[in-house]
Amino acid sequence: MARSHRLFDLMQALRRHRRTVSGKALALELGVSLRTIRRDVATLQDMGADIDGEPGVGYILRPGFLLPPLSFTADEIQALVIGAQWVSHQTDDALALAVTNALAKIDAVLPPDMRTALQDDTVYVGHPLKTQAALDLSDIRRALREQRKLRITL
Repeated sequence: MARSHRLFDLMQALRRHRRTVSGKALALELGVSLRTIRRDVATLQDMGADIDGEPGVGYILRPGFLLPPLSFTADEIQALVIGAQWVSHQTDDALALAVTNALAKIDAVLPPDMRTALQDDTVYVGHPLKTQAALDLSDIRRALREQRKLRITL
């Protein structure tokens, strides 16, 4: 397992535990040695993670630390691209622009060797058939966010 994946998995494990968790339990969960856990915790602390604890006692991740995505798998990127295609073809212009912006942000943090997966066009999501009475989906989304009732008549 690549070190970046292991660090990400360690962060996820620490997020799952709401209380102090021993290094031994983390090592068992991640399939690594206790020494590796100690080194990885120190690395994460150097990166700015607010991890309290010490060897022999345990570790806890304080809330509020956000680690940017270290890596996506090829399947995760493909899922994002397919979802983005669906959103940009099946919804309104505002949401299509939002998904384009989100993919650009993801592209900015991807390692160069994974960026080509964002342009993968092996799966195509088609455009819907246009109906005569198109609803303004941005108004519907706003009403849902604001928990407002809607009356839709055709």
